[in-house]
Amino acid sequence: MNHPYSDETIAAISTPPGAGGIGIIRMSGRRALPILKTLFQPKDSACSFTSHQLYYGHIHHPEGGKILDEVLAVYMAAPRTYTREDVVEIHCHGSFLVLQNVLELIVANGATLAAPGEFTKRAFLNGRIDLTQAEAVIDILSARTRKGVDLAQEQLAGALYQKIEPIRQSLIHMRAIVEVAIDFPDEDVEIVDHRHLIEQLSLEVAGPLKNLLGNVDRGRLYREGVAIVIAGLPNVGKSSLLNAILQEERALVTAIPGTTRDSIEEIIDIFGVPVRIIDTAGIRDNAGEVEELGIQRARALINKADLVVFLIDGSRQVSEGDQRLYEQVRHKPILPVINKIDICEQNLPDLSALTGIGQCVEISAKNQVGIEDLKKALFAAVTSGSEQWEEGGCAPNIRHKQALLAAHESCERVLVSLRMGLTNDLIAVDLQECLDRLAEIVGETTTEDILDVIFAEFCLGK
Repeated sequence: MNHPYSDETIAAISTPPGAGGIGIIRMSGRRALPILKTLFQPKDSACSFTSHQLYYGHIHHPEGGKILDEVLAVYMAAPRTYTREDVVEIHCHGSFLVLQNVLELIVANGATLAAPGEFTKRAFLNGRIDLTQAEAVIDILSARTRKGVDLAQEQLAGALYQKIEPIRQSLIHMRAIVEVAIDFPDEDVEIVDHRHLIEQLSLEVAGPLKNLLGNVDRGRLYREGVAIVIAGLPNVGKSSLLNAILQEERALVTAIPGTTRDSIEEIIDIFGVPVRIIDTAGIRDNAGEVEELGIQRARALINKADLVVFLIDGSRQVSEGDQRLYEQVRHKPILPVINKIDICEQNLPDLSALTGIGQCVEISAKNQVGIEDLKKALFAAVTSGSEQWEEGGCAPNIRHKQALLAAHESCERVLVSLRMGLTNDLIAVDLQECLDRLAEIVGETTTEDILDVIFAEFCLGK
């Protein structure tokens, strides 16, 4: 496939910044091997640069022979490489200064600094992977839970493509039949059997598309996660709850109301879902100036949250302050939680009159009682209570969702046209529209602007 980078050899540091045992510089392009031969002095003078074989030696300056680092180098010949171009990797000591010096020397000898994601973009443009697999690479790099990694690995293996391709093939076959009918309108034999086409379209296209759409939000959930805010009056145990969930003393806990003046947040893994859980300042009237700033921030975070844990002190009955706070948060999805059940000297407060929700989670954050039940309740709340879903081939991002929705709408228009007996020309247009939207997902008809946005998310050297 021809593309703007055909004559350029790109280079970048592929390991994270900072000190480490090893740092890797990667090159891709037709000048990768010539540059390596210019800068790399192998220990074995008979080095033949056999593909996919590591060689020991030194990187030296071609003018003067100054040694920059002791390295291992590997040349990988196209097309059996990540980009399907000639690729070179130089394994240096993991000093940023060493890596930067070697990279500058590589650029001085004919390479171009790679843009973010440019290696993976070349892999896509050269046909080694489709666009869903390219997006899976960034999902792997940014995954915050093991579940997120597993789903990204499935997509990298082509799970989404394997779900979409049978749908596309069915559409191609149907469109071919309709095109024949358009080309030979005067034939006595009816070429398009509308009843059969409706059955085939429903079974092989509309149904699978609906299943994929049903899994989109769940895929995004494991990829992007959710924000959960702990809200409650001062001294109900919000910071203790955060510490209990994290299993560490992350937030300062005292018996003095208003200790938390600012928000504290951490990322935790709740059954595979990355959850950004936020402890906020207790919301009350007549707070001091500094505490009031924390309260204002708490209200702003509540408005942005996906779920609010509404925490109640179980050692006392529901107060007017609880009622006022509930009115401020009731516009958000709420999980009522009663804390301090270890010191409750009377019946637990009845929240049904306050929240309209009879059931709630009962915990003692101090004694780590009920925390696992709370995690299960949080998981059920953010997943709508359903754990049964088809993992393989889920569409994890908004780009996929929009294309699937457009494809499904086109399919529905075809079904309506078939049932109404409309002309084959109209049917063919909507069939092609459905095909085009699916082609966008795997990258067959994706515009350069969209590609730039996708690959801009990548880190350098990937």
